[in-house]
Amino acid sequence: MLLVVTYSQAARTTLRNVCRTHESAVVRRLGRAALLEETELGAFLALRLRAKHDDDVQIERTQPFNEFEAVPETVRKAAAAYEDRETASTPYAKFAVGTDYPDPEAMRDADL
Repeated sequence: MLLVVTYSQAARTTLRNVCRTHESAVVRRLGRAALLEETELGAFLALRLRAKHDDDVQIERTQPFNEFEAVPETVRKAAAAYEDRETASTPYAKFAVGTDYPDPEAMRDADL
């Protein structure tokens, strides 16, 4: 997919108009941004926006996030357990102490 992010009012207006006119190329509209299909039409629309608004438009190529391929099972289990905790105000660092769940500092530096 192509992620198009706008940084000015004029670029947002053009993005909104492009999304309304070419709904079949739009995966999702996100206010200041949109995900476009990774097709020639999607690329054309994104490049047209950047040609019109220059640096007020950023285009990035993305790929769907598959948590089962990209994220270790320990992290997935920790996230589920943390959301199911008894006390909502307990910070994760305190929650993880004395468990097999990953340390937040270790996760901070670990690439997926």
